[in-house]
Amino acid sequence: MQRLEGRVAIVTGAGTGIGQAIADRLGSEGAKVVVDYVGKPDGAEETLRPIEQSGGEGEMVSADITRDDDVRRLVDAAWNRFGAADILVNNAGMEIESGFCDVTEADYDRVMSVNLRGAFFLTQAFVRRLRDTKKPGRIVNISSVHEDMAFPNFSTYCCSKGGLRMLMRDLAVELGPLGITVNNVAPGAIQTPINKALLADKPKLNALLAKIPLGRLGTPEDVAGLVAFLASEDAAYITGATFVVDGGLMRDYHEQ
Repeated sequence: MQRLEGRVAIVTGAGTGIGQAIADRLGSEGAKVVVDYVGKPDGAEETLRPIEQSGGEGEMVSADITRDDDVRRLVDAAWNRFGAADILVNNAGMEIESGFCDVTEADYDRVMSVNLRGAFFLTQAFVRRLRDTKKPGRIVNISSVHEDMAFPNFSTYCCSKGGLRMLMRDLAVELGPLGITVNNVAPGAIQTPINKALLADKPKLNALLAKIPLGRLGTPEDVAGLVAFLASEDAAYITGATFVVDGGLMRDYHEQ
């Protein structure tokens, strides 16, 4: 029996990068997966293909988590297609580089809306369904090492991830009596489209690799395996924690 057989997962930002790897891993472990995406459906179709080819089930939903109507529609899609959902992975995220004095209100609002507000209200909609049907559940937020570690010129990103850390800790206490666990996974430097500029800048990339004890960037699959564990019964007694996936970066990081 697969670890997540009979379970239903919603994964945001599942059309690319870490979200795509998470959706595919959960599907490979038996979960039915609601693949959330924004924009063109190509990436989501690529995510769904291996799940269905291996005999699994999935549903693509175009939903912008910064829009309240889309949030409700995303949760409804899981219940309408599969009759329930008991795993939520808040993966959708973004960053905008800017010195603190140059951050605009529009950029601040955009980053916070995706990384924190979107996760907050999607989790709320998801938990309401669990509460009303008296079902336990798993919530996994894809945070960042920057929920704890300074990242100059990315103050909005750090604020949003720090907020996500405290949201996770608070909800672990509040939702524990409902049988709902809440944890964060905090990736370090991962090979994803968001790091395209870094991967193309060899001197900058090599300088970063020198700060990572394991000597390499992480892969989306490195993150996905941990998420699958936290979504499973193997992690039934784990809540309120952040799990760092960074090759040791936080233990050896320095700006210069």
